Amino acid sequence: MRQQYARRTQLIIAIMGFVAFAIIFQMVRIQNSSQAPDFLGLGDGFQYEWKTVFPDRGEIYDRNGHLLAGNKTVYEITVDLNTVKSPETIASTLSRELGSDYAMVLDQIQNPDPGIVSVTVANPVDQQDGLRLVELTNNDVTGDLRGLNFIKHPKRSYPENSLASNVIGYVNGDGLGYFGVEEKYNNILAGNAVPVAVPVDPNKVSEIPHIPNGTTLILTLNRDLQASAEKILDDAISKYGATRGTIVIMDPQTGELLTMASTRRMNLNQIWDYGSTFDNASDYNPAISIPYEPGSVLKILTMAAALDSGTVTPGTTYMDTGVIYVGGVPIQNWDRNPWGIQDMTGCLQHSLNVCMATLSTSMGATTFYSYMDKFGLGHLTGVDMGGEAAGRLKIPGDGDWYPVDLGTNAFGQGVAVTPIQIMTAASAIANHGNSVTPHVLYATVRHERQYKSDAVFSGSPISAQTADTLNEMLANSLEFEGSMALVEGYRIAGKTGTAQIPGEYETDATNASFIGWGPVDDPKFMIYVWLERPTASIWGSETAAPVFAQMAEKTILLLNIPPDSVRKQIAQQ
Repeated sequence: MRQQYARRTQLIIAIMGFVAFAIIFQMVRIQNSSQAPDFLGLGDGFQYEWKTVFPDRGEIYDRNGHLLAGNKTVYEITVDLNTVKSPETIASTLSRELGSDYAMVLDQIQNPDPGIVSVTVANPVDQQDGLRLVELTNNDVTGDLRGLNFIKHPKRSYPENSLASNVIGYVNGDGLGYFGVEEKYNNILAGNAVPVAVPVDPNKVSEIPHIPNGTTLILTLNRDLQASAEKILDDAISKYGATRGTIVIMDPQTGELLTMASTRRMNLNQIWDYGSTFDNASDYNPAISIPYEPGSVLKILTMAAALDSGTVTPGTTYMDTGVIYVGGVPIQNWDRNPWGIQDMTGCLQHSLNVCMATLSTSMGATTFYSYMDKFGLGHLTGVDMGGEAAGRLKIPGDGDWYPVDLGTNAFGQGVAVTPIQIMTAASAIANHGNSVTPHVLYATVRHERQYKSDAVFSGSPISAQTADTLNEMLANSLEFEGSMALVEGYRIAGKTGTAQIPGEYETDATNASFIGWGPVDDPKFMIYVWLERPTASIWGSETAAPVFAQMAEKTILLLNIPPDSVRKQIAQQ
């Protein structure tokens, strides 16, 4: 009896093992079969096929919730060459409804490449136009539109057109981000494609599982401030006859980029204009991609190094004779005149080249270049946009470095930097010795949860005491000068820059710049202005400085920053 039960048990186990093996074999066959499409039954009487579903790309907003980049539904219209009845009617309909070229559409249908069974005759087509064509096809009683097929898919849309285009970047036809935020964060914006079982029966299409969209980005940009910056910049280019320019606004305490405006810009909904708008990739966002000789704005870094190293104090004086020889080469002031006895504030106020060369040679090459390196010159800042350039800081030992460079580098000649590098370095002066990493990502949104990005400090090139001392010196130098960069009711620290164009060094071809921040006691904004080849005046003090003042006034208004007197009264309460 026991043997009989044992045999039955063994038989049952064998049957169950066979069934389990068959199930596993079938699962593996379905998932790995090379035949397409793969069909499977899920027990509900319907068939399904495996398809890869791509999520919608994540949206991009400014810090106040304005949509900068989103998605819209468009159609790809194809013709099934095996079922088409009247190519002439299809070509005529597309010509009438979409403005397509009749002859071209007809040729695509009648003369396809060998082996082609379907041709795309229009893509992308706006949703409204696509739905109208779908309705025409559904109501076609003659069958002359037979063969037309409509494939819906998302397309990147930029509701602000060219606004902040240099920062945002764009998405090409293959769904890849180019430049700016679209390139830097392409992977998380695009999301993850997922293989899913899709009903073959179109009546069951509602059963397609939902695929999470790509990550949504919230930027540090202020949309209204960005629009104002672009308007002010465009007006300045026209007023001063410059070839191009840049205005960047950053919070020097956090590194948040509030505005980054450059010329030229393009409508992001018309990416085919890229080639006619830009000469090369570096033109897309000059603020991060084009290194140039900044001129006297770099003097603030030389002075910071001299103060921090103990080479001078604010009250140190020297006799300016109008010339100094470095490496056997004479270096003169911008006006080629002597300025007599000057202290360090006077050095900054009058922007004296001889003074800066005196400081750098007194420090020596090792100390001077060590500070420039700590300030980040010649290094990427890490700003979170595609296309950043590192610039160039020559140092002793390089084949093209000469002793005179120690003098000229001190006032921004022979050094190649980007505006964003100067701002990163200057943030240490405005921020008690701590430099920040500039960034445009404020937060990400994923699965309905927001994750805020934290400020990142990139180093402490100078002490807090040095930074605070220099901050006051720069504010005083602007006030003593009566600079055109001053803003009524607010103390501003900053420096002009006028640099001859490298390779030409002609007196009438310059880069005019100004960097400034305020309020001095608690900086909420740092603004960098760069105008290339202004013709109305070659001097940064007469071009870039007034543009800074105009931009600062608008920034103060939009950020609602109270005047210094009001803030002091509030602090005393």
